[in-house]
Amino acid sequence: MSIPEAIILGVLQGLTEYLPVSSSGHLTIGSALFGINPEENLKFTVMVHVATVLSTLVILWKEVVWILKGLFKFEMNDEKKYTINILISMIPIAIIGFFFKDSVESIFSSGVIIVGIMLLVTALLLTLSHFYKPRQKEEISYRDAFIIGLSQAVAVIPGLSRSGTTIATGLLLGNQKASLAQFSFLMVIPPILGEALLDIIKFSQGVDVTGTISSTALIAGFLAAFISGCIACKWMINLVRKGKLIYFAIYCAVVGIATILFTVFA
Repeated sequence: MSIPEAIILGVLQGLTEYLPVSSSGHLTIGSALFGINPEENLKFTVMVHVATVLSTLVILWKEVVWILKGLFKFEMNDEKKYTINILISMIPIAIIGFFFKDSVESIFSSGVIIVGIMLLVTALLLTLSHFYKPRQKEEISYRDAFIIGLSQAVAVIPGLSRSGTTIATGLLLGNQKASLAQFSFLMVIPPILGEALLDIIKFSQGVDVTGTISSTALIAGFLAAFISGCIACKWMINLVRKGKLIYFAIYCAVVGIATILFTVFA
């Protein structure tokens, strides 16, 4: 992977991590266009995902500080309830990570046809969340946090947008738009950092986790993902509050159909 390719893919990751259009799907498509080995792309994906986690911490630093302060108070407060919700949402993705990691990684090397199909599923979910108007809830319950966590676990499939799936699921459950984007972005931080930690452990044990990507390309992709992630995170929170996800449904449908047609007739 060259430095220009790493920058392009980094920007692609940073923008699409927060927009409901599937970052993993776009990385798979981008890698296919550049002729990059899927396994090599998987290593690069870990780095750019960590970059977007850092961008989340930068944009939502007030919320993160609010949570941390509440954890040190000797009482059951809103901050502790919020943390419990995040922990509950992590259960499904933790099960996937511990017991089905190899199976999930094999999906990333199964070609772009699965990306096209899952982009259509993302479009369907976003469309349903736009037209279906359930009764609004005051706050995200423990039950809803687990269901949203299930949707995050399913969204490890390339093409099925994590943010799109979790936000759409929350909307279909009747949760408020204002809190969903923030919760969706914060709940992904522990799983991604956990994945990065596992790769660091592998590296310390002498296992190659960088493939043939140069350190310069990794750094370039990391910075590109971080900067674009900061922009997209702030933008997406405003978009969710305004309820304009239907436009992303149209985008996912168009890209999904184009990807399938290109794969079939190429």
